[in-house]
This record gives sequence, structure tokens and C-alpha cells, in this order.
Amino acid sequence: MLDFSAYIIITIYLLVLFYLGFFFSKKQKSINDYFNGGQRIPSWAAGLSIFGTVLSPITFLAIPAKTYATDWSYFIFNISILIITPIIVFFFLPTYRKLNISTAYEFLEKRFDLSIRLIGAFCFIAFQIGRIGIVLFLPALVLNLVLDLNIFFCIMTMGFISLFYTFIGGIEAVIWTDVIQVFVLLSGIVVSVLYLFNLVDGGLFEIIKLAKGENKFNIINFSFSLKQPTLWVVLLGGLFTNISTYGTDQTIVQRYLVTSDINKAKKSIWINAIMSVPSSIIFFFIGTALFVFYNQFPNELSQKIFMDDAIFPWFIITQLPSPVSGLLIASIFAAAMSSLSSSMNSGASSYLNDFHKRLFGKKENDLKSAKYSTLVIGFVGILFAWLLASYEIKSLWDEFNKILGLVIGSLGGVFLLGILTKKANSHGVLIGFLITVVIQIILSYFDFIHLLLYSATGVISCFILGYIFSLIIKKT
Repeated sequence: MLDFSAYIIITIYLLVLFYLGFFFSKKQKSINDYFNGGQRIPSWAAGLSIFGTVLSPITFLAIPAKTYATDWSYFIFNISILIITPIIVFFFLPTYRKLNISTAYEFLEKRFDLSIRLIGAFCFIAFQIGRIGIVLFLPALVLNLVLDLNIFFCIMTMGFISLFYTFIGGIEAVIWTDVIQVFVLLSGIVVSVLYLFNLVDGGLFEIIKLAKGENKFNIINFSFSLKQPTLWVVLLGGLFTNISTYGTDQTIVQRYLVTSDINKAKKSIWINAIMSVPSSIIFFFIGTALFVFYNQFPNELSQKIFMDDAIFPWFIITQLPSPVSGLLIASIFAAAMSSLSSSMNSGASSYLNDFHKRLFGKKENDLKSAKYSTLVIGFVGILFAWLLASYEIKSLWDEFNKILGLVIGSLGGVFLLGILTKKANSHGVLIGFLITVVIQIILSYFDFIHLLLYSATGVISCFILGYIFSLIIKKT
């Protein structure tokens, strides 16, 4: 278990985040500073911030757990971002930068009308509040299990520290803390892999040999089932999930607007895509190596690890030296807080630009409203995490992707209609979107398809129906 040195490392890490919040608070003079960093963020930092935002505890904890329990079937889902990146760079990014939008949903008003913008922004804000809750709940639950820390204490610690530096420092504090958090997280992951090599009898070659014998490296399943993570399911799911995430999600789109020009924004997108490949390999390999380790030493796995998502933290706490464990626990905090701060800031950006200015008038330098919006979004998300703490969910990675597909997939179809077609209109798109939401609920209720396909069905259904109804119902 952790000793004093580990807690010192964690404390130093959290104090650095506090300092960055204070440091960047001095630069916040306007809403543009608070939400876009005055467009003075270098491309490499923006790219690392995109990477850190997407790399939540859902990845850090749940992917090794999923690989430990199964195989590498989901690997293609993770690296499908490489296929989607050119589409984002050549279609979505130029559209957003040319229009000089404040949020992704401002594009929907310029292309369609206000109602479509407000629906998109509402879905996004509601999703971000839910995301804050899940991102807080998962690591808090795991830390409660392996360290016996009070789950509500963990939620409060991560939630309010993230809220503090986001509240006073704005997007610059978020991005630069993301940069630090990515380095902390990846350092911790590399160290844990090296220790696994050392702890397993036979090292790397034995891990590969035993795992291969148990078919743990299986990546491609050519069967045609739509209810299993087959090649077609993970590929389609990954492509459409990434289109929706990187093309329409304000937490990511906001990073496209913080650099000084479009070329730097393009570099940031490619930096994230390239980093996704080696990081995915490492995360998936950790799960496989843990499977081999606990097969060699079954007595090291406590019976109280009833939740699969806790397998990696249990290894961290029980097998690694305390200072290293401290670094890895700090990595768990880093994975959570980089996603939390992004959701808080981008959710506030959407509320202020998509709703607040219309309700209370446009005030270019209303920095106080921007900060209060962040405070409210963050606080409601933390409260949602408290509610989640009363439920038991075996795999939050599955649940997160299910929600992502159901909600964001339908919205992705709306954006594609706006960017790729000229005949789509607001009436047809709205009808297509509403029918798609009903279709998505039915698919989910009757469990017709694997959860990874919800994004694909949402995008495809909304795109086809929205286009057809646009042709039928001509806007006058």
C-alpha cells in the first residue's frame, strides 16, 4: 500500500495544478482569453491537450481491464482516428476557422437556423455534465476499492481541484495542465510496463508466448455478427464515433480555435492522431501483461477485486514500489482531471455563447459570466458523480460508449448534413434528428446491435432521413 513518499508525490502534483490556475488567471482579460486563450496556444500544446482530453480514466482504467478480461478486439476502434483525421482536417476544420465561430453549434445556426443550434448545444451540455459525473465516478470508485479511500472524498478532491484551476485560469490553464497531465500519465504507464516485464517470470517474451497461447492478442474477428466486437463492428463504430467526437464535440472543436492559424490547428490534430497509436498499444498490452502476471501468481489477486476496472490500480498499489505507485495514482488523477477541466470549460463556453448571450444580451468582456458558467457546469457534474456513487456498473467503458453513441451519434449526422450537402435544410434536418433519436432508443432497448455501433446508426440514420425530408419539405 502507499506510504508517505507516494502521498508526497501526489500532493506535489496537485499543488502544481493549483499554481497553474493562479498563474494563468492573470492573463484572463476577456471571454476570448478565457475560452480561446487569445489564440496564442502553440500547436504542440493544443495537440497534447486534445490527446489528454480524449484520454480519460475510461481509457486509463477500463481499457487494460477490458483487455485483461477479453482480448484486443477493441484495438481497431481506438486507432480508427487515423482514418478520420484527414476528414477532420480537410472538411470540418476549414469550415470552423473560416466562419470564425465561438462554438461548434454556432455553425449549425449559420448553416440551418437557431433551433438546430440550441438543440445541438443542449445535447452537448447535458452530455458533458454526464461525462463529468462518469469521469469522476470511475477513478473514485476504483481508489475506494484498492486504497479504501472514501469515494465521496475522492470525487470532491478531483472535482473541486479541477473546477478551481479551470474556474480561475480558463482554457489556457486547462491546456497547459493537460500538457503536464499527459506527461505524468504516459510516464506512469511506461514505468508500469517496465515493472511488469520484470515481475513476470520470463519477461516480455514469456508474456507474448503465454498470451498468444490464450488468444489474448486476437484483434480481428471476421464473423458477421452485429452484437459482438467483430471487425465490422469496431471499425464502423470507431469511424463514426470519431467523426462525431472530433468533428462536433465542443471540447475538441475548442482546441481547433486556440491556435493563431489553421495550419497550426492542423498540426495539433495530427499530433493527437499519431500519439493515439503507441498509447493504445501500451494500454492494451498492459491488460494482456496483467492477465499473464495474475495467471502466474493467482494468490496476488485479492477476491475483493470484484470490479474488472480495478485490476490495474490493484496491481499499482500491491506490486509497485511506493514512489512509483504515487506516480501512477497521480496518473489516474491526471487522466480524470484533464477530461474534467475540458468538459467544464467547453460546457461553459457553449452555455455562454449559445444561450446566455441571447437571454441576457451580448457582452464581449463579460468575464464574470464566463467564470460563473464554469462554476455551475462543474458543480452540477460533481453532483451527478455523487448520484452515480450509489449504483454499481460493471464496466463504465461500455456504458460511456453507449451514451456517446446514442446522443452524439445523432448529432454527428446533423453536422455532416451541414458540411457535406447543400440541399439539407433546417426542417428536414430537425425531422431526421428527432426520428433518429427514437430509432436509437429502440435499438438500445431491444439490444439489436453492439453498443459500439450506436454512433454509426445515429450518424447514418440522421444523415439519410435528414436529407430525404429536406428534399420533401422545401424550406420557403
